[in-house]
Amino acid sequence: MTRMPGAISREKFAQIAPAVHQEKEGFVVSVTVIPRAPKNEIAGFRNGSLLVKVTVAPEKGKANEAVLAAIAEFLDIAPSNLRILRGHTCRNKMVLLQNIG
Repeated sequence: MTRMPGAISREKFAQIAPAVHQEKEGFVVSVTVIPRAPKNEIAGFRNGSLLVKVTVAPEKGKANEAVLAAIAEFLDIAPSNLRILRGHTCRNKMVLLQNIG
């Protein structure tokens, strides 16, 4: 069974749990990004990934920053506790939850 990271509330972790798995680096969230959305939001799940909508275009890393900010706000943690492991230039990303236990 996967242990919940300590700094995230049980309720918030439960809400994203379907998209979370554990790798050697720690807890990783599968994310699908929708850029140029009307607002920044966590919009549920798509194909087992957390669906994150951001208002910015995917240019010069701005969408990646917005994705990390949206996830951090949702989980009530600092954006510095998140890092994109894979998918820097595509819509499907793997985001590491770090320094939260």
